[in-house]
Amino acid sequence: MTETTALPTAFAAIVEDFTALGPNDRLQLLLEFSQGLPALPERYADHPELLEPVPECQSPIFLLTEVDGTGDDAAVHLHFSAPAESPTTRGFAGILHEGLDGLTARAVLDVPADVYNRLGLAEVVSPLRLRGMAGMLGRIKRQVREKAGL
Repeated sequence: MTETTALPTAFAAIVEDFTALGPNDRLQLLLEFSQGLPALPERYADHPELLEPVPECQSPIFLLTEVDGTGDDAAVHLHFSAPAESPTTRGFAGILHEGLDGLTARAVLDVPADVYNRLGLAEVVSPLRLRGMAGMLGRIKRQVREKAGL
């Protein structure tokens, strides 16, 4: 069993991309994910109160999980608000967005809570920052469970 076996295809590909690189290049890839984070949709841009803060992150980040339907097969969509001057936090949000957005509720809930460890970023990012990514994933999963009725 490889480290990516239990991961959704998109997330497994991200893990493979990170682990194929050396430490400095991993940090660069994280910054690229920060630049690829989609903007918050208009319907939420004027309503920040609808987004949940992630206090585990050292930088201010807010997220909202939309779930289309109920049950294991409900489609999940992720939205994040993070300042451009927080590239590490935005990078983690970008990874979660690319790896999880559009998946079923069950697929999101089955992602291991420590998936951030598989990215090989512990060499270049502080444990406090990695805890922020874990906080984001934990909130996403809780919102999915609540909204999908699981």
